Amino acid sequence: MPLRLIFMGTPDFAVPTLLELVAHEHDIAAVYTRAPKPGGRGMKLQPSPVEREARRLGLAVLTPSSLKTSQAEADFRAHLADAAVVVAYGMILPQAILDTLPLGCFNLHGSLLPRWRGAAPIERAIMAGDAETGVMVMKMDAGLDTGDVAMTERIGISDAMTAADLRDALAPLGANLMGRAMGVLEREGLKLTPQSDQGTTYAAKIEKTETRIDWNRPAHTVLRHIHALSPFPGAWCEIEIEGEASRTKILRCETADDAGAPGDLLDDRLTVACKDGAIRILELQRAGKAPMKASEFLRGKPLKPPMRLT
Repeated sequence: MPLRLIFMGTPDFAVPTLLELVAHEHDIAAVYTRAPKPGGRGMKLQPSPVEREARRLGLAVLTPSSLKTSQAEADFRAHLADAAVVVAYGMILPQAILDTLPLGCFNLHGSLLPRWRGAAPIERAIMAGDAETGVMVMKMDAGLDTGDVAMTERIGISDAMTAADLRDALAPLGANLMGRAMGVLEREGLKLTPQSDQGTTYAAKIEKTETRIDWNRPAHTVLRHIHALSPFPGAWCEIEIEGEASRTKILRCETADDAGAPGDLLDDRLTVACKDGAIRILELQRAGKAPMKASEFLRGKPLKPPMRLT
């Protein structure tokens, strides 16, 4: 028999998993997501990607501000669900909520646990220079991403990958993994393995203070920093354009076989020196402007040495 599930998720990353569960004909008792937030022109309230998709599918949507009240617990219990699936929901599930589910609550996490427990596993894996990452289906407990693991899929991280690229690759991979996990759970055959005590790292939330580019670091470190924060919140520097310092996000780059003083512009192709080596900017975004390719930017604002990016 198909499972009766509660789905909990918010961003685009979670949508493929919701669609996968629906395609497997599980009974989605309710969809929990974060409440609409102001955005766009006029700052009108914008529903989350998961809410938009759930309403298109005719599913019941709930947007509670907290799950820690007795009423929230009663409402959750009233769905009479077998299990819950959580994908980037954005709220902590208290133990009382977890205890309402006969088969448990299963989280899709974007790392190879116990590496990168926490809020920003995709960004931190890129920033740290990891060669691979993956997705895991984990049975949730009261800890921070400490639950037993049911299934895993791995994927390589190339130097060309931005956070958006990696997230786009992991979303369908994770959806397929969760679909398979729920199928095995339905047949009462899902095996759980405790996480290793070795290799634990924490993926702290990205802070604004770490978004400025430091050209005094090696080129590969600078590249990974830029790609980890692309497109949001964006790694940035200041470029002097028409006599004024312009705050500019660097969205995509590649390493280059050049050298110079850190921050110096080395040629007319947006090659910038780092402590060791250099990077060539491929895509950027000035404040208040749309993203653009470096070639397009240089047609309108040709830059050449001597110049320093700060």
